[in-house]
Amino acid sequence: MLRLALPLAVAQLAQVGMGITDTIMIGALGRDALAAGGLGSGLFFATGAVLQGALVGVGILIAHARGAQEPEKIAPILRAGFVLAMTIAAGMVPLFWFAEPILLAMGQPTLLAHDVSGYVQILTLCAPASMLLAVQRSYLTAMNHPRAVMVIGFGALITNGILNYALIHGVWGFPKLGLMGSATASAITIWGMCAAMVVAIRITPDLRAHNWRVPLDWKLTSELANLGWPIAVTFGVEIFLFMASALLMGLIGTTALAAHNVTINIASLTFMVPLAIAQAVNVRVGFHLGAQAPVAARQAAVVALMLGVTFMAVTALVMFSVPRSIALLFSLDPTVPSDAEVIELIAKLLVITALFQVFDGFQSIAAGALRGYKDTRVPMMLVTVGYWGVGFPMAWILAFPMDMGAVGLWWGLALSLAAAAVVLGARLWRMSGQRISEVTG
Repeated sequence: MLRLALPLAVAQLAQVGMGITDTIMIGALGRDALAAGGLGSGLFFATGAVLQGALVGVGILIAHARGAQEPEKIAPILRAGFVLAMTIAAGMVPLFWFAEPILLAMGQPTLLAHDVSGYVQILTLCAPASMLLAVQRSYLTAMNHPRAVMVIGFGALITNGILNYALIHGVWGFPKLGLMGSATASAITIWGMCAAMVVAIRITPDLRAHNWRVPLDWKLTSELANLGWPIAVTFGVEIFLFMASALLMGLIGTTALAAHNVTINIASLTFMVPLAIAQAVNVRVGFHLGAQAPVAARQAAVVALMLGVTFMAVTALVMFSVPRSIALLFSLDPTVPSDAEVIELIAKLLVITALFQVFDGFQSIAAGALRGYKDTRVPMMLVTVGYWGVGFPMAWILAFPMDMGAVGLWWGLALSLAAAAVVLGARLWRMSGQRISEVTG
């Protein structure tokens, strides 16, 4: 599990690093550019992350085929994944190409809407590569080649930083594009990652054999779509929960929103490890189920949950022990009254995040294990109820009617993740038990 998960975790951290690099580079252009770049990048990559969820099934089906000793099924699965990826990418283009009138209709300032539109239109050029990357990553992970994903991710982090600097400021013979230079750098980097993964697949002997230029199997494509769309909805439910929480924080005040953004960044960084374990466990569970070894599949799920919860418990202990010290890492000056307020609120939110962490890691890994069982629709409904039926209403009640402000809102988020962890854990235990009973009688 660790051999599969650790390279994926490093790759996830490299991806986060690309976003941080973009923010740092754009920050040199001033507040307006930072606002436009942050919103444009957030819109594109958040939407992309949701839609890439529809392609997770590629890795699941390949893992099942490998476990069942049916390698002839791998190339058709890959072909179906590429077709689905290009279909999704085609749907992204009109959505982002007409971003400006959409943003204006939502009441955004004219200049901001114009700059954001220009930014996402450039990023839209890499939408096909972004979706193809999701298929390639799933394929490499399912084939037990996560190191290629890690190496390419690190290379992309370095390339993105160099191109950002060159295209924003016009050095080393590159044109000076300002804010649009950052978007151009990201688009070039993503296409470069896609090309690098093609090369990695071509030079690896046990991967080169899978010629995806086989006839398209429409039944397989339909199965992949039916398996993937609930995963995409599940990703969207969680992402939009935290987007909505940011909007509520804005209603509470600037201090609350600033503290919320910092705390979310910290939580998102630590979440990369259980996210990688979730990607690994759906492959391991799928492989064992394909091999008709349901006891081993349950063991893989339990091991993954233990690893994820242990890691998150350690990070939770750090957050609980030194929350104020962590807050001070974000260049806030405790001698400035406004900064001091943000620091104190971050410290309070980090204490709640310490509890939040363990539940978040558990529910993510449990959902990943359930995907290995090809169980995606029921978890989607359970998570939706947990987040939006329990967590979000409680967050609103605690924050506003009960006047607990930002702290109350975060307790509501913690409750939503706890609810998701409980129901997904119970679902996983039930599903794994049923599969064991089917095989053992």
